[in-house]
Amino acid sequence: MGIIALDLGLRGATAALFLMAMLVILVRARPLDAIKLLAAAMAAAGAAYTIATAPFVPKSTLWWTWPILAGNPVVVWLWARATFDDDFVVRRRHGALWLIVVCIGFAVSLGWTAWPSLARTGGRLLSLVAVILALSAIAQTVRTWSADLVAGRRRLRLAIVALSVLFICLLAGSDLMSISSASVGISGSLLSSIGLLPLAVMASWSLFYPPPTTPAIIATAINPSSDTTSIARTEPRADGGRDSVAPALLRRLDHLMSVERIYRQEGLTIAALAAKLDLPEHRLRQAINEGLGHRNFNAFLNRYRIDEAKAALSDLSQRDVPVLTIAMDAGFQSIGPFNRAFKADTGLTPTEFRRDALAESLASASKSGDTSQIDQPDREIG
Repeated sequence: MGIIALDLGLRGATAALFLMAMLVILVRARPLDAIKLLAAAMAAAGAAYTIATAPFVPKSTLWWTWPILAGNPVVVWLWARATFDDDFVVRRRHGALWLIVVCIGFAVSLGWTAWPSLARTGGRLLSLVAVILALSAIAQTVRTWSADLVAGRRRLRLAIVALSVLFICLLAGSDLMSISSASVGISGSLLSSIGLLPLAVMASWSLFYPPPTTPAIIATAINPSSDTTSIARTEPRADGGRDSVAPALLRRLDHLMSVERIYRQEGLTIAALAAKLDLPEHRLRQAINEGLGHRNFNAFLNRYRIDEAKAALSDLSQRDVPVLTIAMDAGFQSIGPFNRAFKADTGLTPTEFRRDALAESLASASKSGDTSQIDQPDREIG
């Protein structure tokens, strides 16, 4: 009874934290984007699972709650993708995946008595899907970790996702290896409560830490005689926390990017750029994120690369230069990433952008030529 009481106490605290996180997101987080909605869905699912699998809860309710909770790995995977990949967009096919998993869950739940072998196969299929999605979330976390410039997100990403996928793999793996589900707490054991509580604590902590900060405000001054933009000053941090980004550092960084065009360097990493500036890597991350407003290092590099590519595609003298050559000269390694980044920035493919830009340039040149011809007789008469 003492273990059951401890189990119920931990579950009560866990469910309360999950529900609090969900309410804070829905009530206070504005605007409600995909990441926040997915986080609220995760919190609601965590609370529902905590309650549904608790001791003394009628197990007859599992026939309709378990299939819905079977879709939780899809929600966790989508949240990880949306949180750690700034270019990820939730699409209808992702919702279809969740619906398919839930439908399989209902088929397994309703068919367990009539077709136990088929239901067992369906259960293992759901477990396999959960493991695959968990591994995909881990891969996404690791793949984008080095390019992440947001300090809070870097600190939380590994902890939150590792705990989440560990719990999913523990439950799903038990089914795949034919281990009794009771041994991992799916029926409400203390092990399940201990696994759920850290998730709830981390989810709640992430809502309030790090505290909101006022990003550095950059004032830029365009030199009329130059094509480069120099960074003039930054406002001090309003929260009195870490030192604001030094203007001298931002000017050095701008010179490296705009004048020396170091972004063209193949395989440029934030560590290499920090070494070039003789800076600790975390200081450079802070400068790019808080000083220039970029959340991802690759997006920071692509900003310069795309600007150079747009200038080349608009140049009449380079009309015969292949798009691939322009992309490679700007620092892209292949045409695929260049096309995706370019269209995300302009809404056009590079070919479409070049066609419109060259047409506009030719029209302007033609108009300028007509004007000179019209003005010429006036000068002769005068």
